[in-house]
Amino acid sequence: MKCLLATLATASLLAFAGCSEAPPPEAKKEAPPEPVKGRPALYQMYNAARSWAHDVQVLYLRSIDLPEVKRERGKAAAWEAKFVSQQLGRARIYTYSVIEAEGNLHKGMFAGLEEGWTGPRGPVTPFLIAALKTDSDEVYQTALKKAAEYDKKNPDKPIMFLLEKTDQFPDPSWRVIWGESAGTSNFSVYVDCSTGEYLKTLR
Repeated sequence: MKCLLATLATASLLAFAGCSEAPPPEAKKEAPPEPVKGRPALYQMYNAARSWAHDVQVLYLRSIDLPEVKRERGKAAAWEAKFVSQQLGRARIYTYSVIEAEGNLHKGMFAGLEEGWTGPRGPVTPFLIAALKTDSDEVYQTALKKAAEYDKKNPDKPIMFLLEKTDQFPDPSWRVIWGESAGTSNFSVYVDCSTGEYLKTLR
């Protein structure tokens, strides 16, 4: 009888232990990739470019929209910058992306191939990164003040950014573009990249 009671007690304990075991932990879901602002993306690319050439200057920075990443105005899923070196007589494109994507875009910073560069051609000239004292989210807000009516009529248009120094203005400027590209857009706003002041509306 004692043996039977001991066996039943042991079985009960084992059953209770089995019931009280914690369920296996669920695998953590990765957060969806989020777009980033232009200035920190440019600095990551610039730091890498400095190891390529010590005298690098920025020729342009542009945003890249990717359908896999949710849109957030003032930011972008990927950015492309072109740097030039007068000493080497070379130019090089770098990209920064939050995901792997088509068009040779790799997650993080990626250096492209070198190409020859003999100096500025046309109205665009290289500039020192120290001139950049604003970020894409700030200049978007400045541009939006001048584009409120247009934006209200075109709420679904993507917003793109182009940073470069042209002969239109004494300092480098951001061009905040409503549309798929600078060439096809019918509305954009220029903002000074150093002061953050509104410069011009292009229709």
